[in-house]
Amino acid sequence: MGAYFSALFINQGGLSSVSSSSPSLGDLPESCVASIIGYLDPPEICKLGKLNRAFRGASWADFVWESKLPSNYQVLVDKILTFVPENLGKREIYSLLCTTNTLDGGTKKIWLDKSSGGLCMSISSKGLHITGIDDRRYWNHIPTDESRFHSIAYLQQTWWFEVDGEVEFPFPAGSYSVFFRLQLGRSSKRFGRRICNSEHIHGWDKKPVRFQLWTSDGQHARSQCTLNEPGKWFHYHIGDFNVENSNSSTKIKLTMTQIDCTHTKGGLCLDSVVIYPSKYREKLQQKGFLRC
Repeated sequence: MGAYFSALFINQGGLSSVSSSSPSLGDLPESCVASIIGYLDPPEICKLGKLNRAFRGASWADFVWESKLPSNYQVLVDKILTFVPENLGKREIYSLLCTTNTLDGGTKKIWLDKSSGGLCMSISSKGLHITGIDDRRYWNHIPTDESRFHSIAYLQQTWWFEVDGEVEFPFPAGSYSVFFRLQLGRSSKRFGRRICNSEHIHGWDKKPVRFQLWTSDGQHARSQCTLNEPGKWFHYHIGDFNVENSNSSTKIKLTMTQIDCTHTKGGLCLDSVVIYPSKYREKLQQKGFLRC
């Protein structure tokens, strides 16, 4: 859009095609510009803000950014941000909420998607209840740069596989999808190249893993999936939930189980649980990261 506006006043030789007394982009009323760019996505608004003074001023207008913020943004500010300066503009608030913010001792990360303003959340493996996690014969926490938490839980072997999680948060109104981020095999680097150790992978082809979630207002979803394709991180879809009242908190409980004790299973990396606006499920599918 900005390139189109500029082209109106620049000829092929790079010079202005109108006289100096003719109207230019800088003559547009700031309020008019703000009304137009309010229909654009936040990244586009920021780019157009570099065109000239009118666009720069319009790109900071509070009413433009208030329309991009979640309806309960003030609740999110109080919940997520530890310190907020006084008289902060809406664009600055949007920017702070888009930054990855950490809660609950580093076990949760929350941010707004920069393009849409949708709320995203990630819960680390250390923020989940994993049966047998304290017994190093079965589970270990290992450091890695492939997780936003820089640590994952690695299962060597177990008979009883069960992971539970719970979160209560004032989600903005909308539809959300919940996933477990998992990988078969333990990845590492050798001579600068990523490799995957599949030594402990076994048992996942015998029975599917079952996923379930419940919400405090009575919603329930379930799915199941056979784990395969070692060496790749996938988002295994648990289910979806809807939020209608953003002024109150929604409590979510979720589980992942494979508790058939006729065989052992192992060689699994558990990174996190992630919650995204439901429209992101299509993006994950297009990128090949989605399962179930």
